Amino acid sequence: MKKHYLSLQPLVHWQELEHPINWARLFKNERPLEVEIGFGNGEFLVRQALNSPEKNFVGIELKWGSIRRALRKIGKVKVRNVRLVQGDTRVVFSRLFRPKSLYRVYSLFPMPWPKEKHTKHRVFSRTFLREVNNRLVGGGEVLIITDYEPFKNWVLEQVPETGFAVNLKLTAPLFNTKYERKWSEKGQKEFFETRLLKQEHIETSLKEEITLRTYRVDRFNHEHFNPANERGDMVVEFKEFIYDPKRMKGMVRVIVVEDNLTQNFWIKIDYGEDGWYIHVARGCEVLPTVGAQRALDLVYAAACNGGIKGT
Repeated sequence: MKKHYLSLQPLVHWQELEHPINWARLFKNERPLEVEIGFGNGEFLVRQALNSPEKNFVGIELKWGSIRRALRKIGKVKVRNVRLVQGDTRVVFSRLFRPKSLYRVYSLFPMPWPKEKHTKHRVFSRTFLREVNNRLVGGGEVLIITDYEPFKNWVLEQVPETGFAVNLKLTAPLFNTKYERKWSEKGQKEFFETRLLKQEHIETSLKEEITLRTYRVDRFNHEHFNPANERGDMVVEFKEFIYDPKRMKGMVRVIVVEDNLTQNFWIKIDYGEDGWYIHVARGCEVLPTVGAQRALDLVYAAACNGGIKGT
């Protein structure tokens, strides 16, 4: 099978690392760190990295197709000062960056979510801007370019109480990205440039992570095992259960949704010398969150309710 990237080395397996990430250790230097939110196919991100070898760059994207295309571009030019993170931007900022660790944040032509019912999906809410402020050094900057005036106006409405001063202007096409070319070809010659300059530091906290428990029960009856779903502030939904009676191993797949984070992983139930153990299956990239622990709790409760005595 032909692979569409040259190397996976720039891709950060962030779920497996300690949070917040020590980016200086990852890059093996102490250069200033800049972040692009939603890098698309990676054109601007790779150019910035090539043109500014004295800096380090992190690109955040949700879709694998964008990650794959950026990996290919990085591999072709052999640039070494850029890393990619696949995930929801709000989750990434809340967990992976230390306060006062970033020098600049870019977002070029972000998805405007023009329908009113989709406004909640827009990234630059007041809450998110306060978090970005916390991660920026004093005098750090956010640059947002958009073709869509209602989105620009919405961002400006979010700025109060975020510690930023605003510099707004119209700008000609300067960044040579896919969407800039698209709108330029359709006749748009000016775009809305919003620069947010950090003037006051805002205190916010990193998302709490915990140590996930391993449970033990004396006996396990797979025929009566039926973990209960939960819906409320968080969602825990069990999707399938597989059991091998010869190997005495069971696997239950669960989806956990909390805040802006969705996790899809397997919980393993296997027999040991002194009982049955319930734990997250090896190889699953699981963030140790309250929701992940709740999924383990519900599996344990289902084991106990199936006529099993826990210890």
